[in-house]
Amino acid sequence: MTIQITPSSGAEVGLRPLPPFRPPVLRDAVAARAAAQAFADHIAPLAADRDRGRILPWREMEAYTASGLGSILIPKEHGGPGLDHVTLVEVFEIICAADSSVGQIPQNHFGVLQLLREAGSDSQKRRFFADVLAGHRIGNAGPEKNRNLVTHNTTRLRRTDQGLRLSGHRFYSTGALFAHWIPTRANDEEGRPVQVWVPHDAPGVRVVDDWSSFGQRTTASGSVIFEDVRIDSEEQIIPVWQRADVPGLAGPVSQLVQAAIDSGIALGALAETLAFLRDKSRPWVDSGVSRAVDDPYIIAEVGRLQIDIHAAQAVLRRAARLIDSIAAAPVTAEASARASVAVAEAKILTSEVALETSEKLFELAGSAATRAGPNLGRYWRNARVHTLHDPLRWKFHLLGNWHLNGALPARHQWN
Repeated sequence: MTIQITPSSGAEVGLRPLPPFRPPVLRDAVAARAAAQAFADHIAPLAADRDRGRILPWREMEAYTASGLGSILIPKEHGGPGLDHVTLVEVFEIICAADSSVGQIPQNHFGVLQLLREAGSDSQKRRFFADVLAGHRIGNAGPEKNRNLVTHNTTRLRRTDQGLRLSGHRFYSTGALFAHWIPTRANDEEGRPVQVWVPHDAPGVRVVDDWSSFGQRTTASGSVIFEDVRIDSEEQIIPVWQRADVPGLAGPVSQLVQAAIDSGIALGALAETLAFLRDKSRPWVDSGVSRAVDDPYIIAEVGRLQIDIHAAQAVLRRAARLIDSIAAAPVTAEASARASVAVAEAKILTSEVALETSEKLFELAGSAATRAGPNLGRYWRNARVHTLHDPLRWKFHLLGNWHLNGALPARHQWN
């Protein structure tokens, strides 16, 4: 399959083929972490320039695909390595410390794969897991852009004399611009929610690069427009309405990835802080020291930041291990709720530490760190934008309602 790129700032116009060779299968966590670090080392040098010029990471995403990282969660029975969610967290942290915009692009890839694992038929799993192993990237056509509830949906799948047709306008579609498959939510003719897998190059599909946020600038999280798109096969439709009352882990896995992105932003911001303090900052006049790194207040603040990051990482990994243990058996409503609670705790801590660390970068490094050249402001801008993905006030509510009233969290992709 090839995909047609919609022209945009920084984009390379032309057809995007699948990799010329089959990506490797990363059989263990050590191989996955090594691949993630190699990819992070590859994308880090130009991260500031990509953000400054809003240069979309076409070549970087090709390198990501070639690394084999896209298939790390595919089950062993389908030819994948079936790695655990702790490894998934570590991979996202490593990449997002280098460039969280590039790192966020595969977020929906993994969330969709989890839904496929839970709700897909055997034939759908065989087909789409095989596509990912061959190098296909999965995007997502996100919620509709309006003031209604995020679950409000006017995208329609209908039967016509010419077959199944899909129409709708979606937004917040992180990853869709770079994807081979673009799954989207739609309502069927009976008003029931379904997930429709649409090829990027299907006639009637337009991916529009109209994302203009001040942070996460190169995720291309803009619009996907489906204009009477023909859906060739029932196999491209997952009847998610059948899962409405069935507990699962798709929501917790999606949220786990979001928390890992924020953790990676914190790690990247702290690394920049330490480097700037060592090489470029000067001590304050009243400190009585000749180097900024000898300022006792700076030393103490760095220690506190490191502890806060380690605490957030520990809770994040605990949530990942819990998801792995729950996934090993049939998922009950109570088990699904425990996963959502654990991930909510991690999401709160990683969001807070990403914001704190990216802000402290400037307080500790000093005014020189605000210069336009190194573009260090991207850490705070990225943290501020990404942590708005789902509001923390409702994470606190979820936890309080669980501990106080025993209320199970609502099951959706934001829990």
